Amino acid sequence: MPGEYPLPRRDGALPRREPEEQGVSSRAVLEFIKAADRQVDSLHSFMLVRRGAVVAEGAWIPYRIDLPHMLFSLSKSFTSAAVGLAVAEGRLGVDDPVLRFFPRKNPRRPSSNLEAMRLRHLLAMNTGHDQDARGCLDTGDPVKAFLALPVEHEPGSHFVYNNGATFMLSAIVQELTGRRVSEYLRPRLFEPLGIVGQRWEAHPRGIDFGAFGLNLKIEDIARFGQLLLKKGRWEDGEVLSPSWIEAATAKVSENASAESPDPSSDWQQGYGFQFWRCRHGAYRGDGAFGQFCIVMPKEEAVLAVFAGTADMQLTLDLVWEHLLLGLRDEALPAGGTSAAELREYLAGLRLRPPEGKAAPSASASSLSRAYRLGRNLAGLERLAFHFGPDELELQYRITRHNARLGEARRSTPGGFPQAYGDFRLRCGYGSWRPNLANLDGRGMRSCSCSGAWTAPASFSMKSAAVETPFVTTLDFRFEGEALRVEARDNVGFGPTEFPPIEGRAI
Repeated sequence: MPGEYPLPRRDGALPRREPEEQGVSSRAVLEFIKAADRQVDSLHSFMLVRRGAVVAEGAWIPYRIDLPHMLFSLSKSFTSAAVGLAVAEGRLGVDDPVLRFFPRKNPRRPSSNLEAMRLRHLLAMNTGHDQDARGCLDTGDPVKAFLALPVEHEPGSHFVYNNGATFMLSAIVQELTGRRVSEYLRPRLFEPLGIVGQRWEAHPRGIDFGAFGLNLKIEDIARFGQLLLKKGRWEDGEVLSPSWIEAATAKVSENASAESPDPSSDWQQGYGFQFWRCRHGAYRGDGAFGQFCIVMPKEEAVLAVFAGTADMQLTLDLVWEHLLLGLRDEALPAGGTSAAELREYLAGLRLRPPEGKAAPSASASSLSRAYRLGRNLAGLERLAFHFGPDELELQYRITRHNARLGEARRSTPGGFPQAYGDFRLRCGYGSWRPNLANLDGRGMRSCSCSGAWTAPASFSMKSAAVETPFVTTLDFRFEGEALRVEARDNVGFGPTEFPPIEGRAI
């Protein structure tokens, strides 16, 4: 019944229930997942919670429920929680001047707009800056760089999505508590919810980025959403203040476009304290390429999603079109055929491998050789192919001298340290093989690879970095002694297609 919630287990895990038992139509969930498979490229995992219980969950192979995933700007909502906890402890107030916190880094003659900037303006993305202060994070002292920026508008009067503002919130919490946000949240939020193994990337000065950089598992996001839905209560105690959640998830800043307002856009419904308002009375934390924590208070539901898509609005459209209509006030009759079909479909979720023939071509054995490559963005110097009966083993070398220095292959916030040396990976034919590999010179990451023959002397390989939104497709074209490699990413903050790499057989 509405209002009756099963308690989480002692380890924080949410209980599992059949969809109909919690008033959810299995058919609606199935239609949502099928529509996402057809239209979204692509979801990685999801978890739907209704009245305190998980009613549907799944991950598209090679992604896994138990692996952390980059959250990007969904991290901001956790930074908001840290500020809310600090407010509850009396360490600061939302009307405190920003200039209060770092007096030694303030400009000698601050502008009147900077003097008027309050903590609430950092939270609500209406600091008065004309554009995102993200560039401050690339400096040696982001706090000082932020405070030195011109503030073109009166604080509170102008919304602009501002990663620099969220970094300042992280820096302020650390300045007041002596702990990085991730450390401050551990006993106050993460541990009560049973969240372990969290990782938050930090600036070289040792300050968590706050605006991005947090890595969590899909159920961690679902638990956080359930905490928000229950106004800060978890089991028998209060983790977050109900008044903070109410303030943080309300509409504080108007973000509808003055030139072209779009009532169908979930990015024009208003912004709170590091949370977005949605249509249908919902709100969300979200991150680039489809990382969502969607809370639907009227429906007593939470949806957590990880993805790698350039069209985030489409995912939300499918939620409202299919899932929202399947949430009923009362329990439903047992799901029958629909429930069985949903279970079967969830068990078969799979990221699409490259299109082509899975069987090795007749010429595969003759292509098993090594190639030396020209200079390229990734620093790849050498590739060696061994086409076996079931998989490709690819050996490769990344060197500093073969990279085009100064050219970033992918401008991921926070970045990854360069890594050089000899590596290898396995690529299944039409199936996914797990690896720990370095494909772009930016460090070792879990990835899974699948490939197919698109022509007798052409092989296409997808490499999914399974703890990120990124999937790289590499097309290898062999012609006599020559090799041509074309690379593209599914999503990115910059170009997603890269200059071809030419090689010659050794």
